[in-house]
Parts: sequence; C-alpha cells; structure tokens
Amino acid sequence: MKINDIDMRRWKEYDDIITDSLWIFPARDNTGAHTPEYHGNFIPQIPRQAMLRFTRRGEWVLDTFAGLGTTLIEARRLGRNAVGIEINGEIARKAMDLVENEDNVYNVETRIIVGDSTSEEVYEDLGNFQMVIMHPPYWDIIKFSNKGGDLSASQSLDEFLNKFRRAVHLASQHLDEERYLVLVIGDKYSKGEWIPLGFYTMREVMDEGFTLKSIVVKNIEENRGKRGQYALWRYRALKDGYYIFKHEYVMFFVKNS
Repeated sequence: MKINDIDMRRWKEYDDIITDSLWIFPARDNTGAHTPEYHGNFIPQIPRQAMLRFTRRGEWVLDTFAGLGTTLIEARRLGRNAVGIEINGEIARKAMDLVENEDNVYNVETRIIVGDSTSEEVYEDLGNFQMVIMHPPYWDIIKFSNKGGDLSASQSLDEFLNKFRRAVHLASQHLDEERYLVLVIGDKYSKGEWIPLGFYTMREVMDEGFTLKSIVVKNIEENRGKRGQYALWRYRALKDGYYIFKHEYVMFFVKNS
C-alpha cells in the first residue's frame, strides 16, 4: 500500500523531506495564512513533514485539536482534504477565516467542527481518514477554556490522560488501518518534578492498538512564555537543579490491522 507521493526512483530529489529524528528549525513558517498569535500553536513545519511522508494528495487528514488551523492550512497547501475539531468556537471561526485566506490550488475540502474531541457525537458524520494529527494541550500549562472536555482544564494527571485516551479512541475509529497517527507534545515541570507527558501519552496511544514507529525530537528556540527572559530561566535552572525545556516530541504511530 502506497501512503505517500514519493517516487523512490527519484529519492535523491526530496531534499525538503526530513528523515532524521532531530528536527532543528531556525524559525516558524509564518508565510501565507499562518500566524503565531495563538499561544499554543505548533509550527507549520511539523504537519507539513508528516503529511509529505505519510499521506497522498487528495487524502483526508483529521486534526483533533485544531487551534488556529495550522494543520488545515498546510493540508490545503499540499492538496490534502482536512477536518479540524476545536472546542473553542471563537478560535474555530478565526481558524476558518485564516484557512479561507489560503489559496485552494488543489480544490480540496476543509472544514472545522466546533466541539469536544472527547465526545462521540462530534465524530458521528465523519468518514474515514488517512492520517490523524493530535497536538493536545500540555495538561494545564496553558488553560484554553473551562469547558468540561478541555484537556487543559483537567484537575489531575489521571483526568488529563483519561480525556486524551478518549480522544485517541474516538479518532482512531475513523483512521484507516496501517495509517499514521501523529502526536505532538511536550513535557511539563511542576513543584520540583519533571512530568513526562510525552511518555505517558505515548503509552495511551499504544494501548489503543497502535505501533510506535518513530520519535522525533524538535527543538524550541524560544516560546512566548519565555520570550526575552532567557537569563531569568537560566538563573532558575541553575538555582533549582533542572534543565530548561528546549524540545517537543513528534511521535509517529501506525494503527494495527
């Protein structure tokens, strides 16, 4: 089964596709409709790389935590149909405005569902997808809303993981067998303890019937929470005995047949 548009007879020509497990990007791609204004957006290069490697033009991609539509914009650029689920109605409307500002050269379909990705009714009218991309909140680092299904509103780690697994379970019902689920997540630090959200959520996905194919580590040069405050964070790290976050995980899973 062919799951991308790569012609292996011309494999040397695909310089834009990364095959290493360390991704270092000097800057976020803010061209076209992309915007960094939403705190928590991931960089467009991540869904772009994922879709180039593991989808074909004309196929369908589902983003269960759509935010301002980063995945949807990249999908439109690459000729992939895409559906996003976003719990915040105001953000969803802004995302769709941004998507519509991106040229639809390949005449693909793009839509956003305002709803809770942990709720079964959100998926009722959806067909099958050839990729699922999940960039959930990193628990309560950024609180996006007070809605019950919002992972960032979870009061405990167990609640966060239960909600996340519910979203994985529901989305996976619409993912074709032997196709990819891509998880983008970082860890958190709380009360002197490193909380390995990446590895906790990795296990939840695997327990839902997926095989882990790769873990990519992506660098973070500077995020909005630390912008212009590196000296302060370095002081805190030296004082309290920890290391400053400079990475996120991009995990690639295949749905078992």
